Amino acid sequence: MTLYDLSHPLETGMPVYPGSPPVEIGRTATIESDGYATSRLELSSHTGTHMDAPAHMRPDGNTIDTVDLERFRFRAVVADCRTLEPRTPIDENRLTGAVTVSEKTLETASLLLCYTGWAEYWGTDRYFDHPYLTADAGEWLVEHDLNLGIDALNVDPTPGADDDDPDAKYDGAATYPFHHTMFAADRVLLENLRGLHALPTDTVFELLAFPLAVADGDGSPVRAVAVVEE
Repeated sequence: MTLYDLSHPLETGMPVYPGSPPVEIGRTATIESDGYATSRLELSSHTGTHMDAPAHMRPDGNTIDTVDLERFRFRAVVADCRTLEPRTPIDENRLTGAVTVSEKTLETASLLLCYTGWAEYWGTDRYFDHPYLTADAGEWLVEHDLNLGIDALNVDPTPGADDDDPDAKYDGAATYPFHHTMFAADRVLLENLRGLHALPTDTVFELLAFPLAVADGDGSPVRAVAVVEE
C-alpha cells in the first residue's frame, strides 16, 4: 500500500482565485520568545487544495459540516485529459474518452479525477488558463453518481486579464455551469489537486479528503491522500 499526498502546501503568497483574499501565514508566538510556537492563518475557505460544498453556490445546498463523513472516503478513478491547450472545454465526449476503466469498475467509483496536467503550472500565470468542464460533462457524472476532482484552479473557466468584460457580474448557472450542474445533484468538488501523474489509470483506489468542520461552511481546504494497493 502506498499513500500519495495530492495537496498543495498552504503558504503565504500562494495562488488564489481572482478576487480572493491573499493567503497570509505568520507567527503569533515563537519558541525563543514564548516557549511555544503558534501561527495565524488568513485565507479563503477555497484556498489551495480544497473541497466545494453545494452551499458554495446554492442557497439550499448542503454546507461542508453537514455532508456525511462517509462521503469524504472516495473510491476514485483517473481520467487522463492531458495534452489540452489552455482554456480547452472538456465536454462529455472528451471526458468519457479519457476514462480507461471498464464500465463495471466505474460503477464502483464515487469520484472521477480529471487529470489535466495543469498542476505543473502552479505558481505561474498559465495556471489560470486551465482547461475546464462543461455542463454536459457534469450531467454524465451525475448520471454515474460521481463527484469530481481536478488538478486545476477551477472546474469552470477562470476569468482572465484578457476577458472582454472583466467587470461582468455573476449570472447564476450561466457563469458557473459545471458547478451548478453538480451542486444541483448534491455533489462535492475537489480543486487544486496535484500529483495525479503518480496514480494508476486502470483501476479504482481509495482517496481520503476530509475538510475542516466549518459551521455553515461553503467549502474548506483538505488534505487529499490517495491510498493505492500495490
